Amino acid sequence: MPNKIKPIAIYLPQFHPIPENDQWWGKGFTEWTNVVKAKPRFEGHYQPHLPADLGFYDLRLQEARLAQEQLAKAYGIHGFCYYHYWFNGKCMLYEPLDRKLKDPKEDLPFMMCWANENWTRTWDGLDKQVLMEQSYSTQDDIDHLKYLIPFFKDSRYIKVNEKPVFIVYKPFLFPNVTETVKRWRELAAENGLELYLCHAVFSYHKGWDTLLKGFDAAIDFEPFGIRRQSVFNEIERMNQSDSKVSLSKRIVKKIKRNLGYKDESLKPALNKLDYEFMVSNIKSLKEFSFKMFPNIVAGWDNSARRKNNPTLILDNATPELFEKWLTELVTDFIPYSEEENFIFINAWNEWAEGNYLEPSQKWGTAYLEKVKKVFDKY
Repeated sequence: MPNKIKPIAIYLPQFHPIPENDQWWGKGFTEWTNVVKAKPRFEGHYQPHLPADLGFYDLRLQEARLAQEQLAKAYGIHGFCYYHYWFNGKCMLYEPLDRKLKDPKEDLPFMMCWANENWTRTWDGLDKQVLMEQSYSTQDDIDHLKYLIPFFKDSRYIKVNEKPVFIVYKPFLFPNVTETVKRWRELAAENGLELYLCHAVFSYHKGWDTLLKGFDAAIDFEPFGIRRQSVFNEIERMNQSDSKVSLSKRIVKKIKRNLGYKDESLKPALNKLDYEFMVSNIKSLKEFSFKMFPNIVAGWDNSARRKNNPTLILDNATPELFEKWLTELVTDFIPYSEEENFIFINAWNEWAEGNYLEPSQKWGTAYLEKVKKVFDKY
């Protein structure tokens, strides 16, 4: 079946120590440090999220990476999309993918997404303190693409018509992303490659509900994607009647800024929303005039990482609701061509965001079973 839809799971390479995290957070810090410290913030709040079958793995170990790939293949995941951290020539959290590149046993297909943000103290909620700044320049565009070429040329790298797929997470942070894309394409051509470039789209950044010039496709990034109908209005409505949680003035101001509110009298959205609302309120792809790959979130709760200042908590997420949402996405999505047939799942292993397919102590392999059940039909 040539148009068979391919599920791509977004992959976080944070689960191993690095010198920078040792310096910033203490010796041996990894994402697991936050995961195990998480506590419920309100009655019925599910925390902490703890792993089951794979345990608290270290991604420097081949055994851990192979176990992940074997599990993904067993449940029908086509490939991983690795977050890629590049800061003006300095690469971070690179070891899992670098080691995969050298290991033919790790044969699961993969692609990369550049998480082109400042590295901040989001792990303790102080996201205004920049630890590693992200900046842009012509020379950096060139250096970055040169770094990526060996990955793009790997036989396991996911391609569309022989063009490696590369994703830019937040294109609106560039001073001129169109010029960067042009440079990348020119340099890729010099190395015998064409690129298939995608960027994420978000509902909270007004005006970015279209495909940017120079890109081939967009990716609806859930739970903040542009296909969502009035998510933040619904959070606001629900939480105005929720007296259990309150926001400081600082957080109120920040949320207003993030959501683009200009009316200071408008109360911002609080950070808790029922997962079922996400399932029930989504626009069809037919309403958009450009190529946009669907995205589904298995859950979302980054209070483990951001403590008392979570971006969003999707409450009452279950494998059954996940299956319902995924079924609707698959039914709605008509691949754009025989190879433009991806549905992204956010995420494979974002444990500190309550957002993962890997087996957990609460759900076991239930989320993976739902993925296999849905995609086995297509």
